[in-house]
Amino acid sequence: MKLALDIVLIASSVVLVLLILLHRGRGGGLSSLFGGGVQSSLSGSSVAEKNLDRMTLFTAAIWLISIVGTGVLIKLG
Repeated sequence: MKLALDIVLIASSVVLVLLILLHRGRGGGLSSLFGGGVQSSLSGSSVAEKNLDRMTLFTAAIWLISIVGTGVLIKLG
């Protein structure tokens, strides 16, 4: 079980770093490199940016759960 949680933790860490780097910062970020920089001036953010936010939050939740699970397994034995 600990091995599975460690694998999930490593995989979610890498994916979380990549998703955070894809977000648009003040200067455009890497998301504009993949076409995320094209958006309407009328809306606050594009659909792609909203989906990227959702994927980032979902991955962060998986990362947090795996951190807590690993800590519980270490504490119990």
